[in-house]
Amino acid sequence: MPPDVRDLPYEVQVAFFVHDLLSDRWEGFNGIHLGKDWAPLSQLYDIYEVENKKIVTYFLKHIEANNSEAINKKQDERRKAEQRQAKSQTTIKRR
Repeated sequence: MPPDVRDLPYEVQVAFFVHDLLSDRWEGFNGIHLGKDWAPLSQLYDIYEVENKKIVTYFLKHIEANNSEAINKKQDERRKAEQRQAKSQTTIKRR
């Protein structure tokens, strides 16, 4: 059974919370996930009175890297499936 977020250290829980609050950035033409918009990070730290910003930021960066990789992999698989489907439809129309 995978661990629940509540089982993780407090700083990791805060990093997941902040990660969910940050908005995603996308490259418009190719639909590539560029990661989170970190601009409001210091404001979020102040609003939620995050004490250990250095540690939370460290975990936040790891969460973001894993999340972006998973999103981009999923997008790539979807793009390849669409290309295969378009190719098969083109082949059917030629017959």
